[in-house]
Parts: sequence; structure tokens; C-alpha cells
Amino acid sequence: MNLKLSRLLTVICSTSSLLLLQACSMVDHSASFKAYEAAYKRQVDYTTHHVQRDGLIISAREYGVKTARPTLVMMHGFPDSMHLYDRLVPVLAHDRHIITFDFLGWGDSEKPPGHRYDVASLRLDLEAVIAYFQLKQVVLVVHDASGQPGMDWALEHPQKTAGLVLLNTYYGPSPTLKAPEAIALFSTPGIRRDIAVWTTRHLDCLWLKRYNEQMARFISTEGLREPFQQVLGYQSLAIRTAFYGLNRVLNKEIEERRHRTAQLQAFRPPVRIIFGNDDPYLNAGVAADLHKLFPNSELYLVENAGHFVQVDKPRRVAKLLRNFPENHKESVEFAADQR
Repeated sequence: MNLKLSRLLTVICSTSSLLLLQACSMVDHSASFKAYEAAYKRQVDYTTHHVQRDGLIISAREYGVKTARPTLVMMHGFPDSMHLYDRLVPVLAHDRHIITFDFLGWGDSEKPPGHRYDVASLRLDLEAVIAYFQLKQVVLVVHDASGQPGMDWALEHPQKTAGLVLLNTYYGPSPTLKAPEAIALFSTPGIRRDIAVWTTRHLDCLWLKRYNEQMARFISTEGLREPFQQVLGYQSLAIRTAFYGLNRVLNKEIEERRHRTAQLQAFRPPVRIIFGNDDPYLNAGVAADLHKLFPNSELYLVENAGHFVQVDKPRRVAKLLRNFPENHKESVEFAADQR
């Protein structure tokens, strides 16, 4: 960026900030977040682990106990955290071993300055978690931005992948794939993005306003929106650097996977695709494209569920996960869930 443009941007941002501050107010959700965490701990049995990766700490939670069945490793997308699975895990944990974790830069994990946030880094986080828990066979449950590192890892480790579960996620280009409004803003290069980054980095209230607006569009069940906005919104103030960084490489990462069709079509472990059918972004068309790419896959479209299908319909998702991959039906072409 040249000096003249940089000065212009500074003036615009400073003026915008002064105007916004006049109408900007903050609500402190720290107390409600602590209360939520305490209540969840009383109701759900889990162990917190601190996984090291290159001297950095990844926060993980372990539910249930190891058995002969493969562990479910559940990964969040952006801009959220492992709390995305708080409604799903309790329905499954009595008979499945489950690991959830926050990627570096997100949730409760360490947020190192100068860290590079891209798919390769997310994948290294996943590898560190699998190594720490000494998992020999896993079912990777991916959502949103964790789809790319999860699928990349599975393609290179099919012998360790007992199965893949894809929840409203993406991999490469898809004709119906639509970026959520916030993602489109922060992943599109230009002065509009630069202003948005500057203002939301410096104005917590503006960041939370836009964050809550986007989160409201991710959850179909109206009564669940406010609680998750408070929990995830409170955490989101600390994840801005990771969010900006991952958005900057988003389009490049999607385009780079355009030519991996042959690898996906050669993948033999079972794949179960479970998408909330109300998601306008990672929608039924994206799910159908993934179904075509993975020959050994089943597709379930869950009605009255949006982008956060595991929040809207945890019992339905749990039913589809409980006996997977044992009950996978090879060569099923399509199975639409209307219940």
C-alpha cells in the first residue's frame, strides 16, 4: 500500500471510529461465560488436557473412555470454538470416546503473536492432538473451516481414518458455495477489508455487533441464538488475529484444492455427510458435490437446521454418529433426512 493511500485509510478509520464510538456500547459477558462454564462442568463429565505443539498449548477436552471403537475427534470452524459441540457431546459421551479441541488462536488455546494461520497450521494442530492421545483409529468430525485440514489429513492417513463426518463444511470450489457475509468481507482484498479489519480490531463493540449478526444467521433455532452469541461472542474478542489471518488465505486455500478430485474419489474409508438444510452458505448443493466426490459416502440433509447443525439438531446428529462407521451402508447414493 503506498503512503498516500495509507494516510487516507488512517483518516477514514479514525473518523469512522469517532463516529462509531458515539453509538457504541459494550455488554460484559465475562460473568455469564463463567457461569455457563461452571454449569456445563457440573452437568457433563470431561477432562481438560493441555496438548503441546512446538511449545504452544492447545486446549482439549476428553469425554468418555477409550474402547475398541474409534475415537470421535470433533473440530470447530471459524469464528467459533469447541463449544460448538456442547449440545452434541453429552448425547454421545456415554458410549463413545470423544475429543474436542480449540485450534491455536481460538477458544482457550494459546494465541501466539506472529503465528501463521492457514490450513497447514490447523492440520499440525490436529496431528498434535492425535499424537497426544495416542489414537490409532479416528473418526474425524469436521465443520466449516476444519473441513480442509481434516480431509487433507484423512487423504494422507486412510489407514488411521475409520471414517469421516462432514458437517456443513467445504473443501474446494463448488458452484453453490457462498461465503457468509462476514467471511466475504474479511476474505476479499481491498480497502473495504482493510477498513473493516482496522475498525473491528480497535472497537470491541463493533466487532461484537457484526459477530452477533453473523452468528444469528448460523443458528436456525431462535431460542439458542442468544446463549451461543454470549458464549462464543465472549471468546471471539481474543480470536480476531486468527480470524483475520485465516480469512486472508481462504480463497487461495479453496482454489488449491480444485485439482484433488482424483484423491477424493480414490478415498475408501466411509464418509457420512450431515448438513443442516437451512444453511444458505455451505448449503445442500455443497453437500451434494461432496457426496459425488466421495464414492463411499452417505448424505443426510437435516431439516430445520442451519449452518450449526450440531447446535440446532444435536439428537439427530448424535443418532447418525452413534454407530458410525459400523452401520455405514456402502454404495448408498442419497439419503435425505426429513425428520
